[in-house]
Amino acid sequence: MAEDAHALAAVVAEGLRDQGMAVDLAHDGLEAAAKLDLNIYDVVVLDRDLPGIHGDTLCQMITQRDDRVMVLMLTAADSPGDRVSGLSLGADDYLAKPFHFPELVLRIRSLARRQPSARARVLRAAGIELDPLRRTVTLNSQQLDLSVKEFALLEALLRATPAFLSTEDLLEQVWDEHADPLTNTVTVTISRLRRKLGGPSIITTTPGVGYRITDPPE
Repeated sequence: MAEDAHALAAVVAEGLRDQGMAVDLAHDGLEAAAKLDLNIYDVVVLDRDLPGIHGDTLCQMITQRDDRVMVLMLTAADSPGDRVSGLSLGADDYLAKPFHFPELVLRIRSLARRQPSARARVLRAAGIELDPLRRTVTLNSQQLDLSVKEFALLEALLRATPAFLSTEDLLEQVWDEHADPLTNTVTVTISRLRRKLGGPSIITTTPGVGYRITDPPE
């Protein structure tokens, strides 16, 4: 999220994290451009009136990248002409301030599904079916009740299947850049998720490599 109003950025980021999203913050265009060069994102929530590099310029820079990122302009400029000009710069969606937070969440999730590298809407492996849109997950047709982080972690593992994800990968994808790399939060969340999946057989661990979803033995 690129937003120069620190208080607003902090509140929105915390709310999005509560919805299971990993959120990095940038408070000017230069910082946002640097983070885009270092990390892979699905969606950028972009304020237009940024210092350093203006949001309009940053939007054009993003649309010219090979690794296309979806852009949601979130700005106080809310006239029809502002919306037209923002979308003409390559933004994929446009939301004016003040905004209704649940609408922002839905728009971000919609853009993430439209992201060019996004996979099938329903993720399936090892008897698990996870629907990111409906926020539902079943195991062998039985509904599971997962916390926000458990759901996000399982989604990341399913998207990576059959590859491994390291602890660092999961911290980056499920938490964010401020997650402590020495924390045991991934181990704890994996442990809780395994219990809800009926044991350790579905999420396997290879020391020094990471975690992955595997079909349990018959």
